[in-house]
Amino acid sequence: MAIPVEMPKMSDTMDEGVLAAWLKEEGEKVAAGDVVAQVETDKATMDLEVYDAGVLLKRVIEAGDSVPIGALIAILGKEGEDISDILAAYAKGGAKSGGAPAPVAAPAPVAAPAPAAAPAAPVPVSVPAPHVAAPVSSANAEGRIKASPLARKLADEHGISLSRLAGSGPEGRIVKRDIETAMSPGMNVAAPISAPVIATEPHVAPTAVPTPVGSTPGAYETVRISQMRKTIARRLAESKFTSPHFYLTIDVDMEAAVSFRNKLNEKAVAKDLGKVSFNDLVTKASALSLAKHPWVNASWMDVAGEIHLHNEVHIAIAVAVEDGLITPVIRHADRKGLSQIGAETKDLATKARNKQLQPADWSGSTFSTSNLGMFGIEEFTAIINPPNACILAIGAIRDVPVVKSGAVVPGKRMKLTLSCDHRVVDGATGSEFLATLQGYLEDPITMLL
Repeated sequence: MAIPVEMPKMSDTMDEGVLAAWLKEEGEKVAAGDVVAQVETDKATMDLEVYDAGVLLKRVIEAGDSVPIGALIAILGKEGEDISDILAAYAKGGAKSGGAPAPVAAPAPVAAPAPAAAPAAPVPVSVPAPHVAAPVSSANAEGRIKASPLARKLADEHGISLSRLAGSGPEGRIVKRDIETAMSPGMNVAAPISAPVIATEPHVAPTAVPTPVGSTPGAYETVRISQMRKTIARRLAESKFTSPHFYLTIDVDMEAAVSFRNKLNEKAVAKDLGKVSFNDLVTKASALSLAKHPWVNASWMDVAGEIHLHNEVHIAIAVAVEDGLITPVIRHADRKGLSQIGAETKDLATKARNKQLQPADWSGSTFSTSNLGMFGIEEFTAIINPPNACILAIGAIRDVPVVKSGAVVPGKRMKLTLSCDHRVVDGATGSEFLATLQGYLEDPITMLL
C-alpha cells in the first residue's frame, strides 16, 4: 500500500516549510530512517526522515516550493504501485495532518483547441515572448491551473495571471522560475480585469506617461522573504500589537564587574578554559534574579486563560544570523557556572549561524535577553519574545565621569532596559527585579555564593 509523506511540523512556530533540496531520486529505494530531503523552516534547515521503507514513487513538490504543514510532498510504496487514489485524495483536501493539501501533478489533460486570439500590439524584439500566451497546458481536465504553492503566492503578490502563463515544471505545472520570468521588464502578464478586452485596430500611441519613481530598471533589488524572516515578522508583530509593553531602564555601575571579569579570565587562561564575557555575567545575574522574582520569570498563556510562573530558569539569548535572529536557550542558567554559560552560549551561537540548531535548542524559554552593546548601542528597547513576560535589552559599557564621595572620578556604566508585558508584570515588580539584578552586577562575587 502506498504511503503519503507530508510536510512535518519541525518547530513550535512553523506554519509552512520550504523544500530546500531533494536527496533521493524518484524510483530510488529508501529505508526507514533515511533522509530523503532537507526542509527550510523558520529556524533552521533540517533533515526530513521517512518512517517507512519502500520506493520513492513520486516527488510531489519541487525544490524551492513552499507548502503548509500536512501537505503532501512525496509518496512511498512498491515499485509500479498505483498512487492515483492518494493524489486525488490530497487534491480534494485529504491531508491527514489537518494541513491544507498541496497541489499535485495530475495526468496531462487532452489539449482543447485554443480560441483564436485577437490581434495583439507588436512586441519589442528585446522582450522575451515565452510564457505570455494563454496556454492550456497548465490546466487539468477540469480547467484547474496546475501551479506550485510558492508560484501561486508570488503570482498573487505581483498581480500576475496564472492563466496567461505556460508552466515549465513537470506535466506543465507552473513553478517559481515561471513567475520570475513573467516579472521580467516588458512581460504583460497582469491579472485580467473582469470585463472582456475588445481588440481594436492599431492606432498612434499616446504620449508617454512618466515612469513612477522607484519602478525604473535597477532602481531596487528584490529579496525573497525567508521562512525565518516571515516568522520573525509575524511573531514580533503579534507581540507588539497584543502585549501591552512598558519599559524600565536602570544605569548599572560596572566598575566592579569589569575588575571581576578580568580576574576570572586570568584564571580561565591559566586553566585553559574559555573566557567569560560581559554577556555571560548578565545572563548569570539575570538567572539568579529570576529565581527570586517568579512573576518576571513568567508566561502569559492567552488560549488557556492562565499565567505560568516557571519553577525553572531557561534564558533565551538573541543571536543575529544571516536571515534575521534566533533565540537559542541556556537551560537552568541559575544552576550553571559562568564558564559553562559562556561555553554553551558560544556553541549555540555557532550552531545558529550554521543553521544546525535543533528544536530542543530554541524551545521552552522563560525569559529573553538581547545585547547590542558590542555594536556601541548605549540603550534600546526590545520587543518581548512570546510567551515570555519580559526581555532584557543590554547596552554598551560606557566610560563616563561619575560622582563618588563628593568627587568626580572616571566610571564605567551600563544601561539595562526591561521590556515588560503589563498583563503579567506591574511597574513595581519589574523595578524590584532590576534592583536585584543591579545588586548582582555591582557586587558580582555574590553570584558565586
